[in-house]
Amino acid sequence: MTGTEAGYVALAAGGIALLALLLALWSFRWLRRIRRAQQALVAGENADLVEFAVGMQTRMEKVEDVVGKAVSDVGAQRKRLDSAYQRRAIVRYDAIKDVGGRQSTTIALLDAHGSGIVISAIQGRDYARLYVKDVVDGQAGSVELTPEERQAVERALA
Repeated sequence: MTGTEAGYVALAAGGIALLALLLALWSFRWLRRIRRAQQALVAGENADLVEFAVGMQTRMEKVEDVVGKAVSDVGAQRKRLDSAYQRRAIVRYDAIKDVGGRQSTTIALLDAHGSGIVISAIQGRDYARLYVKDVVDGQAGSVELTPEERQAVERALA
């Protein structure tokens, strides 16, 4: 390589270096403009929008966790509420023909699914008897229901 060729190569390398320097300066100014554009007035203070967005995402994830827990708690409470006695009916009647005044009573206490108990108080002239029977899904449990007890269950389910 001769001296003039080396000079041309050096001049070309210098031109490329100058072009790279100009490109670096332009990139630096462009990046500064983007940074200034990212600054926003949030709650009375200048804040970087990227940092603000990351903070918002973190807070949103916490809110989602709280809401998820609340939804599961509501589901658990709904199951508890469904199993609570919420349907009831009272039937008064004369269990014994010669005793008037509809002194005998049957009470049905059922949950949302129609399960629960039936309590019957049979009143006679000189005695009173109390019977408790279980009901499962609106049907007699272990002991058959009397017509008055079935009527109380049907009223409670209606």
